[in-house]
Amino acid sequence: MRKTRPASMFRAVVSAIGIALILAACGGGGGGGGGAGFLPILPTTPPASDGNNPPADNPPDGPPDNPPPPPVQPVVSCADLSGKSLPASLISLPTQGATVTSATPVAAGDVGNTLGDYCRVRGTIQPVDPASQVINFAVNLPEKWNQKTIHFGGGGFDGVLIDGTEVIRFGPADKPAPLALGYATYGDDSGHQSGSITDGKFAANDEQLANYGGLSLKKTRDVAQALVLARYGMAPKHAYFLGTSTGGRDALSYIQRWPLDYDGVIANEPALNYTGTRLSNVAVGRALYRNGGAGWMNLTKTLLVQKTVMNACDKLDGAADNLISNVESCRLLNTQILASLRCPGGTDTGNTCLSDAQLDTVRAIENPLDFTTYSLANGVKRAGGYNILEGTLVAGPYTTRDLGTRAVPGNPATSLDANMYVTGDQWVKYFVTRIDAFDSLTFDPLDPGAYTARVTAVSNLTDATNPNLAPFFGHGGRLIMLHGLADEVISNNSTIDYYKQVVATLGQAAVDQGMRFYTVPGMGHGTGSFIPNWDSLAALEGWVEGGLAPATGIAADAVAGTYGRTRPLCRFPAWPKYRGSGSLDAAVNYSCVTEVGDPLACPNLPASVTSYKGGNSFGEELRVQIDPAAMTYTVTIDASLQRTVGTQRTGSLIAEGNCSYSSAESGAVFSFGPGGVVSGGVNAPSGGGFAPLVAFQNTFAAAPVSGDFKSVANIFNAVGVQQGTGGTSAQSLAVRLRNAGTFQYCRDPVSGGFMIYDANCTQTEKGYVAYNTTRASFDLFTTSPTGSAVTTGGTLTGSMVIGLVNGVAVPVHLVRESAANAGLRVFGLQQSLTPGTADGSYALVSVKGENHDATVAGNGFNLAGAAAVLSYDAPVLGVVQADAGRPGNFIFNSGVLAFVSDPGANAALEFGVRH
Repeated sequence: MRKTRPASMFRAVVSAIGIALILAACGGGGGGGGGAGFLPILPTTPPASDGNNPPADNPPDGPPDNPPPPPVQPVVSCADLSGKSLPASLISLPTQGATVTSATPVAAGDVGNTLGDYCRVRGTIQPVDPASQVINFAVNLPEKWNQKTIHFGGGGFDGVLIDGTEVIRFGPADKPAPLALGYATYGDDSGHQSGSITDGKFAANDEQLANYGGLSLKKTRDVAQALVLARYGMAPKHAYFLGTSTGGRDALSYIQRWPLDYDGVIANEPALNYTGTRLSNVAVGRALYRNGGAGWMNLTKTLLVQKTVMNACDKLDGAADNLISNVESCRLLNTQILASLRCPGGTDTGNTCLSDAQLDTVRAIENPLDFTTYSLANGVKRAGGYNILEGTLVAGPYTTRDLGTRAVPGNPATSLDANMYVTGDQWVKYFVTRIDAFDSLTFDPLDPGAYTARVTAVSNLTDATNPNLAPFFGHGGRLIMLHGLADEVISNNSTIDYYKQVVATLGQAAVDQGMRFYTVPGMGHGTGSFIPNWDSLAALEGWVEGGLAPATGIAADAVAGTYGRTRPLCRFPAWPKYRGSGSLDAAVNYSCVTEVGDPLACPNLPASVTSYKGGNSFGEELRVQIDPAAMTYTVTIDASLQRTVGTQRTGSLIAEGNCSYSSAESGAVFSFGPGGVVSGGVNAPSGGGFAPLVAFQNTFAAAPVSGDFKSVANIFNAVGVQQGTGGTSAQSLAVRLRNAGTFQYCRDPVSGGFMIYDANCTQTEKGYVAYNTTRASFDLFTTSPTGSAVTTGGTLTGSMVIGLVNGVAVPVHLVRESAANAGLRVFGLQQSLTPGTADGSYALVSVKGENHDATVAGNGFNLAGAAAVLSYDAPVLGVVQADAGRPGNFIFNSGVLAFVSDPGANAALEFGVRH
């Protein structure tokens, strides 16, 4: 560490502290932007060239002829600070002064220290009220100071010292703590001491409550800046405030009250509508626990809600990735999600559904509180709800904040009760009523009665909802806010409301100049299925010090199971939408978009009543009629060995997003692809479940029998299934459809599967097709496998529908040979298929009566959650082989994908369309 300075120099510096504090009140932070006499700090990425900018290959810290200023070294020793006091007159809010209780040199080589050489200062600020506790503060003064300070905010109900040694919250995993980078850092405990950040007893004292509401921040800042001046003999060039949760509220509260003290602020998931949050906590508790706990949901039921939401909304952003990014589209599904969860009759019948009282609890968590009889601070009339029906997790492995383990809460509530209610209960007891034994379930958040005025008064003390940030922006202040869209503790919707109010107050142009607001899908309260890592401090410094405003960032996921995947960090109201190709884990494959109109509308749905022609896995030929106005379907059987021709199935289609719709066909999901193709299912003719189907709006017709097939004739690969009394087996073949309508299948003599088509193949089937005008399909006749190609005679063994998708032929062979041999085969061209051609997200239906999502992204494949690596043109041209992660092969034809799993993996066929 540096050689110490004599105590006489400390006395000389302390004599200047009064001047420093006066200057701070007029501009804070040392000028708020680097005034005259300071060398400018250039942005890491230079602005667009105006002819005077340095070359792009200059070092990122600045051009060689204008390097950043060297670190400042102390002018007094660390030990000289110990025991010193600051009079109350030099702290801008009422106190009894401050005392440094310890000043300890910490060496870079000390065991366990990763923060470099610094002076660890600890002290207290004495209260005016002798019944109030002191404010404990921490200040850390590095031996090599970068002329910047960082104030760290608190968390929860505080009571625990924020010591300033922490890393940047949600920062890059490999970035050292600011103290290690040369920042002088500081924090406090907000003026009370407790072993728990959910202990609200301190609020029974007025001064402690006011300190928690924000006054301790100003007091600590004044003391810290005085210590910085004392040690270095100069004020900082730039001062920043970083806070998360309550600390985010702290950051916003500070710049709303004292806008000139800080140059830049980061407010993560801020508890800015603090009173609204606590009122919402109580409302949730009342829904859970009143009426004997009828509304309480156990872990199994809570997980059921979350799973139902994820199934309904995961794909609305184009990617099945366990993240709900298109939150507002998902919100449109609230009604149907709740309806699907309801127990018959609304009474609790077990863990597979929710009673009406439990559904009311879900609504209490989801919906905002609108205050019609009174207002909170700054005229706020609303507390945002939590997105439990849009991906917020209140149970399971991604959060520790759940709904508790008992239906009747304690008084006071404990960790056995819902996390939300614990903090709400403490708030009612100590912030509002100041009655230890008060039953918070009797407190009505919408009508506090005799406590209404008190609620408003507390709101004025604790909330950070003043939208007039003009004084902060006016001196060059810059603000970055970030909030997860799945926050289970602090409503992101309250933060959105605040942002909109700032825009309404100042105008979008002023907000764009001074503020960035990012929202993160899947992110909870430091929890969730996506926890972003990005360098917010570097972004803020580049903006404040270099004038480089942050744009769309890149966030890396810190969640263990998905560590390292990236997403764009989108500015509200945009969200990351998958572009349809490339890795699901790479931000480059997403765009920040804003939905316009009905996000659940399907561009592939027909505009009027339309019939599609096709067939199913039992070889049944059928028609599917879609009525888009009524959102109904009718499936009519045109040819079958299992049931009467003319049999119909009808039902309603309910939107699930991405052009997929649930049906009444034993769970089958209908999906509409571009070019007039639909996949789905119809109740199976026997055995239960559904038989997957594919059908086409446009089909090829050739008549008479010797009609011209030139436009559709080609060499194909085919995958299919054989179902019947002999069981179910998957198939993979080569096939040629000739100009005259004859066909020939070939199987590899060894594997019985794919091969390069060879007219002389030994494992073969032959025949021809003839157009049937009555059914608008081709009758298929099988002829001798050893004879020449003919277009007469033979045995009728099924039919063929040749779909036309954007004019491209997609033949489907419907096998109806016998009860033991019925099935379906889908064709795809036997020609080279390059990576990227088939990229996209697919909705597949399986012969096992299941619906699966699939994604193809270059050499990556994911089917129903199983990931595999793809090899193209393997084992033959036009076939794609998936490795052991999901062993099998698929063919692709004009947006239709058909996958057949390996024989050793319980072989099955599934097919469907690209969204």
